[in-house]
Amino acid sequence: MFRVGDKVAHPMHGAGVIDEIVTETVAGTAQDYYVFRMPVGGLTLKIPTASGENFGLRGIWDLKRIQQLLKDLSGLEVECFTGSWNQRYRENMQRLKSGDLYEVARVMKGLLHRENEKGLSTGERKMLRTAKQILISEMALSTGGEYSEIEQQVNIAVAGGAER
Repeated sequence: MFRVGDKVAHPMHGAGVIDEIVTETVAGTAQDYYVFRMPVGGLTLKIPTASGENFGLRGIWDLKRIQQLLKDLSGLEVECFTGSWNQRYRENMQRLKSGDLYEVARVMKGLLHRENEKGLSTGERKMLRTAKQILISEMALSTGGEYSEIEQQVNIAVAGGAER
């Protein structure tokens, strides 16, 4: 169970802070909720405390793991899917939902590569924005850096890597 002030990551929204834990009654049943606030974008979610882990809520990566990920970004290999848009979308969505930042980075790099080669559909462009936001928000929260500063570091690291 998380406590107020804990820095956590949601697999589909990125990193934020547990602002409070509230009890609300819905349909006659009282339930506790985490009030999860994202510093970037100002999104606030209420997640049931009893099923937070089922939603993929987890503590953010520590500074050492984040620094290693940033180093690994340039050499991170990605798969260039050749299937239909729907297949690529499902594969990428599964990777995003995993909550693993390396998988999120692979999605981001793969979509960036595809964007440079063939362009992206509207859905894939949105997925690229989501992947970047998930990755960069956690890196920024873990390191204490500014979002724009981390985004620039990520862009430089990704540009230095080779796709396969």
